[in-house]
Amino acid sequence: MTAPKFRPLTFGVTGAALRSGQDGIQYFTAEQALSDFPARITDRLQHWAHTAPERSFMAKREKLQDDQTPGGVRNTGDWQHISYAQAWASARCIAQALINRGLSSERPVAILSENDLNHALLALGCMVAGIPFVPVSPPYSLVSQDFDKLRHVLKTTTPGLVFAADGARYTKAIQAAVATDIEVVLGVGQIGGRATTAFADLLAMPATAAVDAAMQATGPDTIVKFLFTSGSTKLPKAVINTQRMICANQQQMAQSMPVLADANQPPVLVDWLPWSHTFGGNHNFGLVLFHGGTMYIDDGKPTPALMAQTLRNLREIAPTVYFNVPTGFEAIADAMQTDDELRRKLLSRVKMFFYAGAALAQPVWDSLYASAEREVSERIVITTGLGMTESGPFGLFVTSPNVKAGDLGLPTPGMTLKLVPTGGKTEVRYKGPNITPGYWRAPLETADAFDDEGYFCTGDAVKWIDANNLHAGLSFDGRIAEDFKLATGTFVSVGPLRAKIIAAGAPYVQDVVLTGLNLKEVGALVIPTAAARALPVEAVAAHFQHLVNELAKTATGSANRIARLHVMHEPPSIDKGEVTDKGSVNQRAVLTHRAALVDALHQDAVRPIFKPHSS
Repeated sequence: MTAPKFRPLTFGVTGAALRSGQDGIQYFTAEQALSDFPARITDRLQHWAHTAPERSFMAKREKLQDDQTPGGVRNTGDWQHISYAQAWASARCIAQALINRGLSSERPVAILSENDLNHALLALGCMVAGIPFVPVSPPYSLVSQDFDKLRHVLKTTTPGLVFAADGARYTKAIQAAVATDIEVVLGVGQIGGRATTAFADLLAMPATAAVDAAMQATGPDTIVKFLFTSGSTKLPKAVINTQRMICANQQQMAQSMPVLADANQPPVLVDWLPWSHTFGGNHNFGLVLFHGGTMYIDDGKPTPALMAQTLRNLREIAPTVYFNVPTGFEAIADAMQTDDELRRKLLSRVKMFFYAGAALAQPVWDSLYASAEREVSERIVITTGLGMTESGPFGLFVTSPNVKAGDLGLPTPGMTLKLVPTGGKTEVRYKGPNITPGYWRAPLETADAFDDEGYFCTGDAVKWIDANNLHAGLSFDGRIAEDFKLATGTFVSVGPLRAKIIAAGAPYVQDVVLTGLNLKEVGALVIPTAAARALPVEAVAAHFQHLVNELAKTATGSANRIARLHVMHEPPSIDKGEVTDKGSVNQRAVLTHRAALVDALHQDAVRPIFKPHSS
């Protein structure tokens, strides 16, 4: 059989070293050393402003007021661009305005709104001034009904200035959660009964020598931002992100993914991933800034209401690398089967697809490969890795185009993985320059997060892809905290079983939450895909009955036998922490908020409920 042909892609780390410690602990590192990296990310902004001043840094479709459109605005076909020279000049003006206000890590800048050009410029201005900022998850302001998480974020960070893009959209949240003595800056609009500052006023502030002095005073230990964890049963924690973390991680990414550092073709991204999350705000925003690339801000999102916007953008702008979550790739794979224009533009120069957040079902891989082979006679490498907010986020990266679902690959240069046997599994722990120093104003949580050797305890379990070849790297073995025991004392390994159900249930299973803690049997709450929701009820019932029957045939015991399954009608809630900004499902949060549904499932009170037919 002829091996598939892939579009050329170089992998930077292909070898690793392993040493043994006490009690079965092992330490795993890349053979490649970490190269030098800048002391501050703003050095890269200044560099590109001088060497490629006219190159676009960011672009976003213009919006016009429209009384006929929900929300009052609509996208036009025109892209508004900000060059590197404009970004540098604007950041300096904003930095001066922030310095004049005496802001600091004790009184940082909170940004409530979505990705846009003003958000980008304000973030850069904060970096230049050495004043931390807090990108707040927009649903905390726009979806939440009680604003509890927004209040928690503001209480934890005590901002001296709060920014929102649109006064009308954010009025309710600001009135409910932002104290009257905190300055509010708006991109457009006003808030009735409250004095506000126009964002244009920050841009109009002339920069002085104080800006240069402030930037030169920043260094590796300077706090750039506070990124909040998603939170499940507990309130989110503020992860401290320093200049060292961000700059080291970008250098690590460049060495692991040399495609990013191609001087002949700076990266071009079409990206929706929220900047309040580390994937969008550090990984993608950072790589564009580090390598002098261009980001087209995508107003779309992998939801039925917004996916059309993403597809429109991808028909128009050809990325060099493309990042998304599995649900986004699923929608793109489906569209490319019949959309010639999309297929032609997206595949014209993209060198790598990268997904994160959840498992990518095999039919999606197959469809993406088939479209690429049809259009350009070669496959596009689909890759992934492992990381988290506390690791900058980049930590592990696959090292072969022949990646399989669940593969994580090798550690990035400069980071050591500590592999710790834990309850029959192996937890991976991190140490390196890309690891956070801790959580802001949370000394107990910080102390609990690190072991006695200073390694960050991730809670992620891993195993060898090939026990006889350590250079193949590691694969994902679930979250240790998600695993649970049945009433019989048998452990249920959630990660592998969840991945098995998603793969077997394709293309109708988006995600699965496993149930059965302290009970006799394992159950499953299935989150259906859009394709499943479009089917007649009878077809859905037939598919899921067939699914549990087939899963039962390969089960070897109670710990991996799905005894009862329910297809959820109500999707996971961002407001309740059941789904993160980037679309991944928080198992613990779903189980906590849907305890009554879990009880009903195991009491056979849910209809419809699917059980395997006895054989």
